[in-house]
Amino acid sequence: MAKRIGTEVSLGVAEAVKLAKVDVIAAYPITPQTHIVEELSLYVANGELDAAFIPVESEHSAMSAAIGAVATGARTYTATSSQGLILMSEIVFIAASYRLPIVMTIANRSLSGPISIWNDHSDIMAIRDAGWIQIFAENGQESFDLTLMGFKIAEDKRVLLPVGINLDGFILTHMIEPIEVLDQAEVDSFLPPFEPSLVLDPKRPVSIGPVGVPEIYMEAKKQHEQALLGSKEVIKQVFGEWKERFGREYNVIETNGDPEAEIVFVTMGGLGETVMSAVEELNQNGQKARQVRIRLWRPFPEEELLAALQGAKKVIVIDRAISFGATQGPVCAEVKAGLYQQGTKPEIYNFICGLGGRDVTREDFKQMYKLAQAGKNQEQYVIWGVREDD
Repeated sequence: MAKRIGTEVSLGVAEAVKLAKVDVIAAYPITPQTHIVEELSLYVANGELDAAFIPVESEHSAMSAAIGAVATGARTYTATSSQGLILMSEIVFIAASYRLPIVMTIANRSLSGPISIWNDHSDIMAIRDAGWIQIFAENGQESFDLTLMGFKIAEDKRVLLPVGINLDGFILTHMIEPIEVLDQAEVDSFLPPFEPSLVLDPKRPVSIGPVGVPEIYMEAKKQHEQALLGSKEVIKQVFGEWKERFGREYNVIETNGDPEAEIVFVTMGGLGETVMSAVEELNQNGQKARQVRIRLWRPFPEEELLAALQGAKKVIVIDRAISFGATQGPVCAEVKAGLYQQGTKPEIYNFICGLGGRDVTREDFKQMYKLAQAGKNQEQYVIWGVREDD
């Protein structure tokens, strides 16, 4: 039976990976994801997890080893963050193009320079077009649940794509939260053993992906894109099965607040829970507000997002990364594109905030609400909280 424990979220993720009965963990430590793979190495060393732990010399090697492992039929896991994700990025693209169902935790952290170990979304935005399924957790329970669901999604024969589970570095990874941990029998009933479609065999050697000549390259990319877009329905099915079995509901787009409110926040990641509190306080004070939270980043759930934004007159999009030179954040760009396709044009207010771990409070979000209410900063992006020169 499931048990409720108080634990650091990173350790909760490690517990989920253990319960998934992974065969191979290939990882390199980097703050703030180190606790995850450190705990997994202990599980392997003390015999709690029957797996191979490969202590590689870099994140580039970690993804390379993960590719080799999963291609031979092993359920494979890794984790990284920030500069580690950028170092492995060459191989991240290859993992997706080879249609290999690796699961990776990404403890989102700012990119250098200057050096910052604190949280924002600049790392994942740097590889948003790598062809991975990308999902965001908002709290510890979601981090645990989505890790297990990640394996089921990735390994589904209709998908066969790597999955990245994103959780905020420090803000989430190092927090102690209550997490309902499933027992092994419950996980086994949900997550079947990995049955790979194609397995490398040393007795029948083949070359994979040595060169994509112009006559095949575009077709390969189109096939990859179709697989990624098609994965959304499988993701929704897995979310539905999780709810049916364990009672916790997940959707590719989550909503909360006053459903009739015409001013809507759009958020993604852990900061969404702070916005949730601000929305609740606004509604309690008679100011109508609601929130749309993006759970699935890739493939982008445009249809579900537009349905959730129905009736919105003013949309406040919260970004945690700068898209340099684009005059808007990456999440805002997706929201705008979807609304344009639909033919509707609410007022858009884009606030880029929390970069490098800068605190953003409920009062900040309520101030953004007031600016939108007054019609200020429409169609402009604002890097929120930047100190002005005296």
